[in-house]
Amino acid sequence: MDKIIIEGGRRLCGEVQISGAKNAALPIMCSALLTEGWNTYHNIPDLVDIRTIKKLLGSFGVAIEGEGPIRVNAANLTRCEASYDLVKTMRASILVLGPLVARMGMARVSLPGGCAIGARPVNLHIKALQDMGAEVELKEGYVEARAKRLKGANIYFDLSTVTGTENIMMAACLAEGTTVLGNAAKEPEVVNLADVLNGMGAKISGAGTDVITIKGVDRLSPVEATVIPDRIEAGTFMIAAGMTGGDVILKGCNPQHLEALINKLKDAGMDMLFVEEGLRAVGSGKIRSVDVKTLPYPGFATDLQAQMMALMAMGNGLSVITETVFENRFMHVSELMRMGADIVVQGHRAIVKGIPKLRGAPVMATDLRASASLILAALAAEGRTELSRVYHIDRGYQGIEKKLSALGADIQRVRA
Repeated sequence: MDKIIIEGGRRLCGEVQISGAKNAALPIMCSALLTEGWNTYHNIPDLVDIRTIKKLLGSFGVAIEGEGPIRVNAANLTRCEASYDLVKTMRASILVLGPLVARMGMARVSLPGGCAIGARPVNLHIKALQDMGAEVELKEGYVEARAKRLKGANIYFDLSTVTGTENIMMAACLAEGTTVLGNAAKEPEVVNLADVLNGMGAKISGAGTDVITIKGVDRLSPVEATVIPDRIEAGTFMIAAGMTGGDVILKGCNPQHLEALINKLKDAGMDMLFVEEGLRAVGSGKIRSVDVKTLPYPGFATDLQAQMMALMAMGNGLSVITETVFENRFMHVSELMRMGADIVVQGHRAIVKGIPKLRGAPVMATDLRASASLILAALAAEGRTELSRVYHIDRGYQGIEKKLSALGADIQRVRA
């Protein structure tokens, strides 16, 4: 099992290319299930989760070619079951449920696994499919759904759900009649998927707002599409610049997707400059403490909460970080405290008292974004940090140690 070893204290400077968004690529690749023929996707990142979805789609008989671009053809589906062995490592696997039911009339999908950051139940997906006329049962850990043809319906999500919005939006494309999704997720990844589906011939309006309308069509055609840049990767590198007093240009990122973070980093003392390549993040060497509350988009992203906590661990005062999206998402706190961070957790709040310097230490990743926060802390810490369980980081960051090394970090991956 690999480890990442970091000698802290290096200022990060230079340019970094932001990869395609994992959370956009996964549903877009699943949308190929709605078509017959070759779909071509550009800017798909090379990540463990992408390899997992490739295996999952391949188990249905989907043909997949290439690395960049990737071509996907679901003309000859041979089965409609997503087994536990393939689904257990990634919650996004549930995204095959809607497309399979819509096109094939049935699906059997294992209840998903993934990062242990709290319950993300699929009941919202199930209720929506039932509202559209599907018969859905839970049997032996599997969701079994059947429908001759889904029917358009008015659906209201009790909680904002990104994968729920994406799943039902895909299913509704081939349904009979019109489907209206209320309290829909507004994330850029949802908009990216809607644009891809419309390119296939779907009739979707309202993506990016909390009401999305989908007029069902009889069939969809293959498409050529591009995945948006990863706003979470971009945000991670922005925070890295702040923690090391660095100066980093993030090439290819979309600043409009990062307004909540940009405003917080400005409040924390960073200069955030719009440049032709994307965005320039400049740390002042002094970090002001700010309060953060995670919210669905366009609020502060829960996937950047751990990284922001690492930054606030070096702030000049007291910061209160409130997590409203997922429970159990403070698992990185104990590891940051091993590096000297002063953090007290009170329910859904973490109170962070900044200190001048973190210290290198052996630490262990507990989930994807926790991994990133520990790497950031290690970059700014005095001494050596060894991070184990780095397979978490490989789920969502393409070659992070190579990108950081190119910016001047003393970082290497070694076989444990």
